[in-house]
Amino acid sequence: MIIPLFIGGIGMQEVLLIGLVILLFFGGKKIPELMKGLGKGVRSFKEGMNTSIDETEKPTDKK
Repeated sequence: MIIPLFIGGIGMQEVLLIGLVILLFFGGKKIPELMKGLGKGVRSFKEGMNTSIDETEKPTDKK
């Protein structure tokens, strides 16, 4: 029985194949740089979400 890793039904074999293709395209030295950039992007997105939530919760001065 194969348990899907993701909701879309992608199994472990497919994930390994995708990882191998990425390794072949970018090489071993470029992948850490790509992951670092991805991490910075996710962090920036989370900070932006927190900032927008903080701005919407501030009371406004309306008379």
